[in-house]
Amino acid sequence: MGFSEADWQAIWLTLRLASTVTVLLLLIGTPIAWWLATTVSRWKGPLAALVALPLVLPPSVLGFYLLLLMGPSGPVGKLTGALGLGTLPFTFWGLVIASIFYSMPFVVQPIQNAMESMGRRPLEAAATLRAGPWDRFFTVVLPLSKPGFVSAAILGFAHTVGEFGVILMIGGNIPGETRVVSVQIYDYVENTEYARAHWLAGSMLLFSFAVLLSVHLFRQRDARSAIGVLGR
Repeated sequence: MGFSEADWQAIWLTLRLASTVTVLLLLIGTPIAWWLATTVSRWKGPLAALVALPLVLPPSVLGFYLLLLMGPSGPVGKLTGALGLGTLPFTFWGLVIASIFYSMPFVVQPIQNAMESMGRRPLEAAATLRAGPWDRFFTVVLPLSKPGFVSAAILGFAHTVGEFGVILMIGGNIPGETRVVSVQIYDYVENTEYARAHWLAGSMLLFSFAVLLSVHLFRQRDARSAIGVLGR
């Protein structure tokens, strides 16, 4: 049977959304992860809980409150309206913002874990060589946290690809604008077009398996490399 033109349109939009969200989340999530990994502030617990909230919060709840915030009567909606940008719900950039919130823990937590496992000694050694804070961050922290960044990018991308509840609440079902793969599958099932739903759902299943397998193989390879370095 193969993919229809509407399927390819949904696939392209999904990949565009996931790529945009992953890049933005790496930029936003890195300073958050670094702060969580190094701070002793009493606000660490509340912020960590806030970042992890999408892991336990129903997507429809998150989507509902984002819809209120970004709608015409919400504070964000009033701001974007005053700036001449219109409202964000039911647009591609509305999906981007919603996906950033929903996929945040899948990016922040792997990076934070990698930074915490690095320990303080490499930074202390760099400080004795008169490396400044920015030098230490870019030449020590980022290279040593590479496994966390790779896992974060893969998981953030894959999680965004698989979103449904938040997408439907914020974006609705507009072809070429907000109709991603998960919504396209929902449409096929709703219209009892199960053969077409099988094509897309099966592709998503294979994609999800490949993502999890790649994360496992990468961590396995990284662990072997670490053992090899320690064994020298």
